[in-house]
Amino acid sequence: MRSRPLLEWSRVMQIKLPNTRKSPQQRLADESIRLREQASAMPSGVARDRLMRMARQAETASRIDAWVASRGLKAPT
Repeated sequence: MRSRPLLEWSRVMQIKLPNTRKSPQQRLADESIRLREQASAMPSGVARDRLMRMARQAETASRIDAWVASRGLKAPT
């Protein structure tokens, strides 16, 4: 026995979400900003250093992703 009618389930499946996808560069940049803000609110210590390192890594990953996606990138020969 089904707990929900099939018609109700199909209506739920047809709901479309707005296209709010961000580029990988933007997601990484947002993450870097969020981590830096979180770290700035913490006292000096290991946890703050870890957050700052994660922010730098996200920023670096964003730059690398932008470089890889650029049109000027040439295949190694």
